[in-house]
Order: sequence, then structure tokens, then C-alpha cells
Amino acid sequence: MTETSTARWLDADQQRTWRALVMGTTLLFDRLDDDLRRSFDISLVEYEILVRLSEREGRQLRMAQLADALSHSRSRVTHTVARMERAGLVERCTSPDDGRGILARMTDAGWDLLVRVAPVHVNGVRDHLVDLASAEDFAAVGRVMNAVADHLVAARPEIEIR
Repeated sequence: MTETSTARWLDADQQRTWRALVMGTTLLFDRLDDDLRRSFDISLVEYEILVRLSEREGRQLRMAQLADALSHSRSRVTHTVARMERAGLVERCTSPDDGRGILARMTDAGWDLLVRVAPVHVNGVRDHLVDLASAEDFAAVGRVMNAVADHLVAARPEIEIR
């Protein structure tokens, strides 16, 4: 039996919804990324790294945990953090807990940038997503995406999302 004959094809409504999701998320993430690059010369991924670090004790996190939290490969996060390190936004250091793990730590310059960037980003999220949906519809999007994330993370137990 081939993959084609066992496929559970989407009906017309499901196909339209799927395509709307793909188009909408692509355009949304591109727009949010463009806004940050244009105004602050950082990418959406770099912004997310600053946010994740800002939420942690000491504004630091193990590189492996950072990669997991962003659902990115460790090599991608390593390259992005290296770029941010050259810009003075983060620094890497050895973990004092075991001396083996590498931490990414936000610098004061990284914090100052995050404080300036966050309002622009959150306004973009509001303008291009949150304020376009009813509270019920937006909550439904959250429930669906949480179910998707839970399902996909369960298939990869090595990932720790926080």
C-alpha cells in the first residue's frame, strides 16, 4: 500500500483552514521579524532569545535549554548567540553548577535593548493578530497550538519546554 492510498485527505474546509494557517503564520512572523530588523537591527529569533533570558534567574540559561525552549537546533542557537555576543547583547560562560554546561547570559546592553524593543514587538503582535480576533477565537488558537506543541513534544521527550 502506498502513502497516497492511505492518506486521510483534507476536505475543502480543512484545506482552506490549513492554507490560511500557513499563509497567516508566514506573513505574521515575516512582518514581526521585518519590524524588529528595520527598527532595531535584530531578528525575531534574537528577540525571543532576549525574552527567554530575561525570564530566568540571573538572566541566563543553559544553551541546550535555550535551544529547546525556542524549538530550534542547538547549532542554530549557537550561531545566533555568537552573533548576539559579538553585538554585546549576551555573553557565554561556563556553568558554575558543574563547570561543563555553557550558559548564555544577557548583558546590560541586551536588557536595555529588550526594554526598547518589547513595546514595538507587542504592539505588532496586537495589531497583526490579537486585535483581529475575538477573545474566544484567540483563546481557541492558543488551545489548538498548545495541543499541537504537546503532541509534537511528546514525540521528542528530550525537549524541555518552559
